[in-house]
Amino acid sequence: MHKPALPLEGTDTFNDQIRIVLVETSHSGNIGAVARAMKNMGLANLWLVNPASFPDEASYARSSGASDVLDKAQVVGTLDEALADCLLVMGTSARGRKVPWPVMSPPDAAVKASEYSTRGQVALVFGRENNGLSNEELQRCHYHIHIPSNPDYSSLNLSMAVQVVCYELRMHYLRGLEEQGESPYLDPMVSPGDGGWDVPLANVNDVEGFFGHLERVLEEIDFHRRDNPRQLMTRLRRLFQRAHLDQMEINILRGILTSVQKAAGTRQADHRTKPTVASATDDGQEEDHV
Repeated sequence: MHKPALPLEGTDTFNDQIRIVLVETSHSGNIGAVARAMKNMGLANLWLVNPASFPDEASYARSSGASDVLDKAQVVGTLDEALADCLLVMGTSARGRKVPWPVMSPPDAAVKASEYSTRGQVALVFGRENNGLSNEELQRCHYHIHIPSNPDYSSLNLSMAVQVVCYELRMHYLRGLEEQGESPYLDPMVSPGDGGWDVPLANVNDVEGFFGHLERVLEEIDFHRRDNPRQLMTRLRRLFQRAHLDQMEINILRGILTSVQKAAGTRQADHRTKPTVASATDDGQEEDHV
């Protein structure tokens, strides 16, 4: 039994205006893998030209929850049928044809395909696993798409090639949403203060309290000497400030320092060693280190 279909996005990336066309695929499992690659990137319009075997269990097994893409796949006997109503046709190809043809990289092809998809159907054509598209088939294409893979090992699995092109389509689509202020997908989250971070950025007062606590502990355990400080605290300050610590991280570090003081028997029971916010223990609970 094949896996049930997992839900697709509420709106397909290009409202099914961009179709993926596979020509004479010999291994049905590759069809399933292509369906998965398409659904990963929000596409669902799959056309199959004279596949060796479809539908079958292998294609559904390899789709890994993209069975809905396979369920509505169009199976036709010729490439002419797959392209008849399309306004733009782009086919994947290696460079080096005797007669040069307009060729694009996947990112540029995504821009062009997206532009034409607002006017009508766009076909992205992928050839056979062993020898790709024939010269005659490539001449049916307005543009060729060249994936700049390693020239010493340039052959891509069919689903990999589809994934590369679909990814670029997806990125172009998301950038368009971002420009309209509608997409959170591309917003980076690398430090406290970025959207999605779970704890606010520590303020200057919290950070300075930590540095003061750290210096005292290092003195208490004879790791740092005020009479011969060298550059220890300067380098430690640079290290921790480079991390842009959040409030929870400050509190965890101060809790560690307090535990060091307890273990060393040097802890002073005054307000200077008390963290300013709650910290998380290993089991996810919060506690105050006092």
